[in-house]
Formats: sequence, structure tokens, C-alpha cells
Amino acid sequence: MSTKGDIFMEYDVIVIGAGLAGLTATAEIADAGKKVLLLDQEPESSFGGQAWWSFGGLFLVDSPEQRRMGIKDSKELAWQDWLGTAGFDREEDEDYWGRKWAEAYVDFAAGEKRAWLHEMGVRIFPVVGWAERGGYLAEGHGNSVPRFHIVWGTGPGIVAPFERRVREHIKNGIVTYKPRHRVDQLITNNDAIVGASGSVLALSTVERGEKSSREIVDDFEYRSQTVIVSSGGIGASFDLIRKNWPSRLGKAPKRMISGVPAHVDGRMLEITEEAGGRIVNRDRMWHYTEGIKNWNPVWPNHGIRILPGPSSIWLDAEGNRFPAPNFPGFDTLGTLEAIQKTGYDYSWFILTQKIIEREFALSGSEQNPDLTEQSIKKLFSRILPGAPSPVQAFMDKGEDFVIADNIDNLVIGMNKLIGEKRLKAEHVERQILARDREMDNPFTKDLQITAMRGARHYLGDKLIRVAAPHKILDRKNGPLFAVKLNILSRKTLGGLQTDLSGSVLNDSGAAIPGLYAAGEVAGFGGGGVHGYRSLEGTFIGGCLFTGRETGRAVAERVG
Repeated sequence: MSTKGDIFMEYDVIVIGAGLAGLTATAEIADAGKKVLLLDQEPESSFGGQAWWSFGGLFLVDSPEQRRMGIKDSKELAWQDWLGTAGFDREEDEDYWGRKWAEAYVDFAAGEKRAWLHEMGVRIFPVVGWAERGGYLAEGHGNSVPRFHIVWGTGPGIVAPFERRVREHIKNGIVTYKPRHRVDQLITNNDAIVGASGSVLALSTVERGEKSSREIVDDFEYRSQTVIVSSGGIGASFDLIRKNWPSRLGKAPKRMISGVPAHVDGRMLEITEEAGGRIVNRDRMWHYTEGIKNWNPVWPNHGIRILPGPSSIWLDAEGNRFPAPNFPGFDTLGTLEAIQKTGYDYSWFILTQKIIEREFALSGSEQNPDLTEQSIKKLFSRILPGAPSPVQAFMDKGEDFVIADNIDNLVIGMNKLIGEKRLKAEHVERQILARDREMDNPFTKDLQITAMRGARHYLGDKLIRVAAPHKILDRKNGPLFAVKLNILSRKTLGGLQTDLSGSVLNDSGAAIPGLYAAGEVAGFGGGGVHGYRSLEGTFIGGCLFTGRETGRAVAERVG
């Protein structure tokens, strides 16, 4: 939509998307006394967006929690890990601003990030997790040390202080919040963005995360000096995922499950592109390989990610063990590539009762009631015999689990689950027996066993995360479990290219007046702060950082 002449500005800023990035930006702008209109296509029940459902992991560097666990970390080591993980190779063009955002973010994570959140009441679980361990050389992919800090309260705990700040401004009239307002177009005037128009959707009473209707009951048009797009990525749009799927990862999966609600549809990427914004790194995305179908789904194709320790045997669809470093928790994208190049879109874990009790955790706020509810009593129940209750529920009710007392019956159950005799028990047994023979000495040529033993040198892993190494086929460690692992959609690593103020750039590299972006829609900064891979704990942090920096920049610029 294009308009000419004098324009009456109803608001200083319009923020599109009430997820974590949008809430952070809104809070910063409103704190500066600027009038904000916050629009979201979902009902108020979904205030906070995807972040509410998250495990609440934060990437922090040289934190008090790390130091108490005996972890020696530094900004220099973190930056080394980031560069080795991101693999920036388009630095004169698509990666130019992403790398600048990355350097600024590592400074933030090693500097004021923790204190800034702590001042707002955010508290951190004392045991630091080790996600994306890499498995390559020192300058390759992965975290050299544990950096995955879990928020006490998980996703809801990280959303809460920003929701509180925004709601206070709603009460005092600085922020106007309009749910069920779907933006269909950005309004331009003399090449500047001056507002947004779209459709008012029918009232909806669905619960948080449930799919809401798209029935249109009215339209709207609002004007502002500035528009911030903070609408998330494409994780729930399998069509867009397949359209942008890179050939380096093999063929796109025929079947996937969704790690995000249906409203994560990527609409605003195309709408912003039509208004002149440049999208970069479309081929970069982050999907998990350890997805299981939710037995109690909230949104369509709802999947949950297993957060595995390093001990499970990982087999492809034909029962072949993946080579190093494709071990659980080491290289998500590398293992995704290995899976897709098999020609199948699923794989298997085989493990024991001892492993599932110690090493299986499930991602998401609803799958971790002890941490989410901040319940010490429930937290201590994790050390009791048996699998954690959310994991046990999937074992009892989930369709992706097979349990047996020996390998022959386990493989029979695995073949029954997929509906054909694809797996041969003798082939699977031979590989696991070979692995088990390597357990007779404290040294081995099996790199997964070396990694397991190495992980237990870190106190946090030894206490609560990594099972004592043992033989898989020894009956005293049973029963045996097999878990069918699906590809689980999640994050968009590319997006709208932005400079360090959050200004959206056009194809010529110039900032579009009045247009900003924050969060996943901007590739968590610059159109791709992560490059090709993520270090984990950086998605929530990327929303916080881009929302904060963009909000502060906009607050300074609007008159």
C-alpha cells in the first residue's frame, strides 16, 4: 500500500509479533516513553510466542555458575567456538552483518547479559549443561566447555519479566496491545515505512499454542514513525522449509514433525520482502534429529525433542551405526546431513534402562514441570530410580518407543513399528557386541566410548547427565529400548538483513527508513548470526539481544 502527502502518526512505533523479541523491544521503547502499538495474529493466550514453550536455555560465557562447576571459560574461547561453528563464508555480502551481530552477541553473553537478566528477577539453575559438543578439532564446530544455562522457570521464566514490563505499560497507556490483528502489508510513503495494514481475525478461545482460526471479521490500518517486525521464522511451514532446503543436507524430508506452533508461518518474511527488505541465507536452518511424536499434542504434528546424553547407540534406518562424530548431542546439523543422505527421514536410538534414567531429558517447558514450576521437591525426584515422569509418559504412551528384554525381540518390535522387516537382528547385534567388547578396558578405539568417559570428567555430567559406561547387551543393565527418531522442524537461521541498530536493509545494502526487525525473522541478528550452525542457548538469547538493541535504537530515533 502506498500513500502520499501528510500522514497522521497514530503511534511512535508499531511492533509486529508479541514473542520474546517483540516484547523485549516493546519494553525498551515504552520505558523511553514512546507510544507503541503491539500487534499479533494470535489470541492473547499465546502472549510470549515460541519462547514460552522453550527449555529456557541461555548461552553465557564465564558465568558464576560455570566457575562454581570448575569450568574455565572466556570470551576468546567462546568467539573461537562461534567462528568454528558458524563457518561464515559469505562475509562480503550475506554474512557481513551476521558476523558483526555475532561478535556483539558474544561480548554481551560474556558481559552484561546475566546481570541484566538477574536485575529483572531471572535466576539460573546451578548445573550448566553441555549442548553441541562438536567432536572435531579445537577450531571446529561445538562448545569447548559447558555453556547451556537453564533458566529457573524455563521458557515461562524468561518470558515473565518482559511480559510484566509490557503489561505495566499497557496499564499506563504507553503500549496498546491488539491480538488477532494479522498484518498483511507494510505501508510506504516516499520510500519509508509509515505503518501497517491487515486483517482482524475472529476472536478465538483456543489455549496457548493451539491452532487458531483464520476467519477474517474486519480490516485495519495504523500509522507510525517506525515499524519493527518480530514475527518469527518458518518452522511450522513444511512447504517453506522444503522450498529452501539446501542440497548439502541431502533431500528434504518427506515426513517431519513440528517443534513449533502453527502460527510460526513465515508470512512476515515475504511481506517485508515485498516492502523492499532483503532476505539473506535462506538455505540455512536448524532442525533437530531426535524428535518424537507427542502423545498429547497441542499443535498440529506436535513433536518433542529428546535432549540426549552421549551414550545411546545411534543407528540409521537400515540399522547401521553412524560414524564419529555423529553421537547424541555432538553435531545436530552434521547428523541431520548423515541421516538425509541415507535416503530415509528417520533414525534409531538403542539404549538401556540405566541410560534412559540418567540421560534422557525432553525439551520444552511443559516437559520439565520441576524446573518450570520452580519446584525443589519435584526436582529431587529426578534422582530416584526410574525415568523422569515426562519421559516415562512417552515410554508408556508414545508411539516411537519399543521395549524388550533382548535384542531379537527389540528388533522385531522396531520392524513392527515401521511396518516392514527392514532391520536384521544379527546385523544390529554384531555392532553392539563389538562396542560392548571395547568396555573391558579403560582405553578404547571407539570414539563414542572415549567421549562418554571424557564427559564424566565434568562434574555436572557425572552427577546428573551421563550414565556410568556399561555394556548395552548385559541383561543386568536392561531392559533394552529403541526409540524411532523423527526430523523435528525448529529454527530459521537466515532472515532479514539488519545492521547493528536493527534497521532492515534493502538489496543495495541501504537501510529502509522506518523499518526494523528483531529475533528469528532477522536470523537472530543481521540475517544470520549463527552462520550454518548454532551453539545452542543462542536462540532465546538472540531474541533478547536483538530485541533490546533494536528497541533502544528505535527509542533514540523516534521523535
